Amino acid sequence: MQDRYLPGAGLRAGGYSLALRQRRHVLAALGCGVLLAACGGSDSPVSSAPSQPATATLAVLETTDLHFNVRSYDYFKLAEDKSYGFERTATLIRAARQEFGNTLLVDNGDTIQGTALADYEAEVKPIPCTQQLSMFKAMAALSFDAGTLGNHEFNYGLPFLNQVLGGGMQVDGVDASQKCVGSGYPAVLANVYSSKTQKPLVQPYVLLQRTMVAKGSDGKEVRLPIKIGVIGFTTPGIMNWDKRYLEGKVYTEGAVESARKYVPELRAKGADVVVALLHGGMDGAAYSATMENPGLYLSKVAGIDAMVMGHQHSIFPDRSAKPAFSQSGVDNQAGTVNGVPAVMASSWGKALGVIQLPLKWDGKQWSVDKSGSKSELRNIQNKDASGATVFVNADPAIAPLIETQHQAAISYVKTPIGSTDFRMSTLFADVGDPGAIQIVNQAQQSYVASYVQSNLPQYASLPVLSVSAPFKSGFQGGKDFTDVAAGPLAIYNAADLYLYPNTVYAVKVNGADIKDWLEAAAKRFNQIDVSKTAEQQLISSFPGYNFDMFTTADVQYEIDVTQPLGSRIRNLSYLGLPINPAQEFVIATNNYRATSGASFIPKLNGSSTIWASPDANRDVVIEYVRKNPQVTRAANGSAKSWRFTKVATAGPVVFSSGVDALSVAQDAGLNGISVLAADDGSGKGMSKYQIDLSK
Repeated sequence: MQDRYLPGAGLRAGGYSLALRQRRHVLAALGCGVLLAACGGSDSPVSSAPSQPATATLAVLETTDLHFNVRSYDYFKLAEDKSYGFERTATLIRAARQEFGNTLLVDNGDTIQGTALADYEAEVKPIPCTQQLSMFKAMAALSFDAGTLGNHEFNYGLPFLNQVLGGGMQVDGVDASQKCVGSGYPAVLANVYSSKTQKPLVQPYVLLQRTMVAKGSDGKEVRLPIKIGVIGFTTPGIMNWDKRYLEGKVYTEGAVESARKYVPELRAKGADVVVALLHGGMDGAAYSATMENPGLYLSKVAGIDAMVMGHQHSIFPDRSAKPAFSQSGVDNQAGTVNGVPAVMASSWGKALGVIQLPLKWDGKQWSVDKSGSKSELRNIQNKDASGATVFVNADPAIAPLIETQHQAAISYVKTPIGSTDFRMSTLFADVGDPGAIQIVNQAQQSYVASYVQSNLPQYASLPVLSVSAPFKSGFQGGKDFTDVAAGPLAIYNAADLYLYPNTVYAVKVNGADIKDWLEAAAKRFNQIDVSKTAEQQLISSFPGYNFDMFTTADVQYEIDVTQPLGSRIRNLSYLGLPINPAQEFVIATNNYRATSGASFIPKLNGSSTIWASPDANRDVVIEYVRKNPQVTRAANGSAKSWRFTKVATAGPVVFSSGVDALSVAQDAGLNGISVLAADDGSGKGMSKYQIDLSK
């Protein structure tokens, strides 16, 4: 039996031949019904194809947004967390391969960044060219067939990306002659181009030649050739978010435009099935070439048979009473988007996306029966008959593969840098506790102010302020909060305080801009009706990582949640006086907000940036703690810039947070917080709290 792949558009596939040789042995041991093609095969048919009709099912298996969570392990807590981790997804993958004779395993990006282990291998002790990233090493054990790049693949720069993908990237600032171990599977990306060559940065697609296990019209098993095209797309937001690495070196086009260019090319090369890997999700707004989540529109491009999605860390299909996606064209019951079978498998390895594509052979070629498809998510966390939470067992083959690097990362993050006399937490950041945010703002403010005074004399007379947000605010469940215990502080605690590998940016705005910025951040809250006697949820779906706030006595303001969006910020003052709309300020923030925050204020499109620093926010926090090792509540965790406008409500106003955490609110001096229910009913390990807005 011959099995091959054909790279897209004549580009080198690059960097995975060694892993492919390794995977052939793995696949043989697994007894998979379909094998990935080896390099350099001819274009001839796999075998003599029967002329009689036959049917088969191709199961497309998706992982997405793994974020380097190889193990079910929290490097911020230094403890196992069974609720996520690729080592458990691997078990689901093996089970699916036992169930289906024909499988295609793909990864949808945001793979190489997200944990302390990722940072360790990229920045602390960079992994050598001769060694695979631990994430890729683990994935190689499952023999992925293809994958695309997410926005976070660009966080460590193009030279690193070139290395970990195997080399050969024709782009300025990168050694294209470098030959490294690579990812172990073809990386495809159709909508990012090298400015140097005006060609795709990596191959836009790959054409996999397979042997399908099918059933003939006589009921007997037959083996038939098939060509499967896999094409990838990422969000154009990379040009803003990693501007320091990408500007002038690459450019993007819209996913729809790229698909219209390359899908017909795939079909012309004989693709029987085309699977689109979209590192993006769905947004009901009008389409544009810079759209972050264009799934609704990509699905309409002719020739796409199945679509896997990601980036939004959400799920599809979602058959709950309140599905995550309900736009026109979205069918959660059928698992389709505009008739195209689709999945979005959460994040961090919490689920495996499965699309079953029914195929028909007419004696000459294959066709896809989309109407008979089935899309589903298989979760690593479930409930048993008694209602107790049960977890899929970890695949025992994964942990040993990365144990050395895993332990090295743990040793690194244990490096002591200081101590704290209070519990630094975001458990109640939504209702006014600055305990885990103030020190981030202090570090950013100090860093930017020092640079401005030394290097930007034209701005030296302007006040320097800082905003930050509760990056971990419960979206993933009761354990998804920054929560640093009183006592010694180590590097892993600082990484918990600042979750992302963003870099510090400084922007120049005025007092009117600050008010508008805070109005945008106040979307975090639902509008509360004071006369309503029924329970009202305080927190909206607006992400916590967008709830920017000041934490300094110099800036004071109220948030009136009884008012509509855009009219909530009251009594905004600076140094005790109403803020002057024309007064100019320098604000320390991060590269994401400074360059792609136009939804906050128009100036946050990169035009107001006065300094794009090279240093990561978390590194700035680490260095600040090193220089100020005695962290205290009084000096670093009690400055409340904002409070809710006092109002009496007829009914309860509620929100969810971690279990058994009321003491955190009390220690922060927050009055009027009480526990309503130990379990808020979400199934995420959260408690329900009530806030008395009149206090």
